[in-house]
Amino acid sequence: MVYCHHKTDLEGELFTMIIDTHVHYDDQAFDDDRDELLRSLKAHNIGAVIDCGDRYDGLARILEMTEEYSFLYGAVGVHPSSTGELDEQKLSGMREMCSHPGVVAVGEIGLDYHGEDADRTTQKEWFNRQFEMAGCAGLPVIIHSRDAAADTMEIVRNRIADVPGGVMHCYSYSAEQAAEYVSMGLMIGVGGVVTFRNARRLKETVRLVPLSSILLETDCPYLSPEPFRGHRNSSLNLPYIVQAIADIRNISGEEVIAATQENAERLFHINIQAE
Repeated sequence: MVYCHHKTDLEGELFTMIIDTHVHYDDQAFDDDRDELLRSLKAHNIGAVIDCGDRYDGLARILEMTEEYSFLYGAVGVHPSSTGELDEQKLSGMREMCSHPGVVAVGEIGLDYHGEDADRTTQKEWFNRQFEMAGCAGLPVIIHSRDAAADTMEIVRNRIADVPGGVMHCYSYSAEQAAEYVSMGLMIGVGGVVTFRNARRLKETVRLVPLSSILLETDCPYLSPEPFRGHRNSSLNLPYIVQAIADIRNISGEEVIAATQENAERLFHINIQAE
């Protein structure tokens, strides 16, 4: 699973690199080897990664990492399961963070109704507030949605016109709903789940939505693809996701990489330069 550099830039150099649009390298799972792992990515054809916010207390670390690693970008946001910690002061802090030069999105934000203790009212309030923050900052959104299809769709329909696009991260709903999200200008994030045997709905989504609407992601350290399911994930596993998408669509891995690179660069306004 080795893919060649084949995209031509304006100066005639050939380059195509994988962009991992959803990582959590700030997570403690990487404390022992974070720097070594991150500095190895380029040698494995990983050109850029986007580290997404989870908890408010972790956002400052993400901004620091964007300054330390030129290929690492940040997304400012609080995961729906952690929105109970938010208040007006923290929202003000996030708004300031959105102007940091390394920040390219607001996320991951959304709804997660998995589990009986999910506070749906609080989650919806802060999904709307963070969506509004993205609109004010002129940033795309990275949306997490689990067991909350109807409420997510309603909020996105009401808010999407206010932001310059976004992505449905770790997409898990029907191909029909995916088509509606795509019609609203959103992209579909595809990660390790696409390699699972029981991922029928995701495979159907990957087959039916335009390649111009697909992004690659790992959600590392979570959701490792086969054959590493259950182990710590990293961007180094992206070729398995690429191959699964290529097989489903009956195209080459190089085509998947080239298209998803262009998609990510277009949505997040980043540009991987050949060296």
